[in-house]
Amino acid sequence: MSARPYNVLFLCTGNSARSILAEALINQWGKGKFRGFSAGSHPKGQVHPIALELLRHMNFPTEGLRSKSWDEFAVPGAAPLDFVFTVCDNAAGEVCPFWPGQPMTAHWGIPDPAAVEGTDTQKWLAFREAFRLLDNRIKIFTSLPLDTLDRRKLQERLDVIGKSAPPADAP
Repeated sequence: MSARPYNVLFLCTGNSARSILAEALINQWGKGKFRGFSAGSHPKGQVHPIALELLRHMNFPTEGLRSKSWDEFAVPGAAPLDFVFTVCDNAAGEVCPFWPGQPMTAHWGIPDPAAVEGTDTQKWLAFREAFRLLDNRIKIFTSLPLDTLDRRKLQERLDVIGKSAPPADAP
């Protein structure tokens, strides 16, 4: 086990929905073994209200969640990163800053619930689906035997997790 928690950064363009949900999820399921962060290449400056309301409804802490630039994590003195996951296709295609420490990276694309137009119910369903997909991936990730996997095997597992999309009726 690492002497400190593994630091995990979730990236998205706006850092208002998916990456925020992922940050809250890994801090919940990581049980002190993982510490989650989120950021955006072009942060919106505020967390989407449905993301916050959904997290509160699911009894997840929301204190400290904020929309911020990924530049905060690429400066000297920033928390050393062990893993960096993009959760939107736009961020995955952008040139990321240099992350000190050569963290493991993977793309875990999730459709953007904040982009859904329609009724409040349709918007809520989109956020709930993003939450479900991220919840599943993060639970799988946090259960990996990190101490027993070499870098190549771990990268393979991270990539497979990013492609996982269980059926909508899966628990």
